[in-house]
Amino acid sequence: MAFVGRSNVGKSALINALVGRKAIARTSKSPGKTRDCNVFDVGHKLYLVDLPGYGYARVSKGERRRFGRLIEQYVARREEAVGIVWLLDIRHAPSAEDHHMAQLLAARKMPIIIALTKADKVSATQRADRVAAIVGAFDLPADQAIVTSAATGLGIDDLRESVLAAAEN
Repeated sequence: MAFVGRSNVGKSALINALVGRKAIARTSKSPGKTRDCNVFDVGHKLYLVDLPGYGYARVSKGERRRFGRLIEQYVARREEAVGIVWLLDIRHAPSAEDHHMAQLLAARKMPIIIALTKADKVSATQRADRVAAIVGAFDLPADQAIVTSAATGLGIDDLRESVLAAAEN
């Protein structure tokens, strides 16, 4: 199960929250720290793949292009992948890069779980509006998105169940 999203969306932090360990995946406040496919074996039952982020990162343009090629090749060609967890920051409207990723994911036709991250940074009343805006931008059903916060644990159990269910199919 691969985790994909913009730089600094919280992929590594979410993986840590899912497996219940603080530092299985390295986190950082500055974007672009994940530079390769980092693979984590979860109990010899499932591999979680932390991909580099797309979009802005404090790296050279050449390195950013390399990240993009790596992500695109993984999404398009990785036969062993059973699904993708696509992380979107609940605080921000989808970017052009997010729309490009939506096209790549749609072409692959594999299970996609949408994790709306950093929900602890918006009020509970704003969450419903943000969820509606984000899923509406991609014409997806609202129940396909799981609101999460690695910091507070919000939605982590639901996301874990979804990941395990996708992996079993």
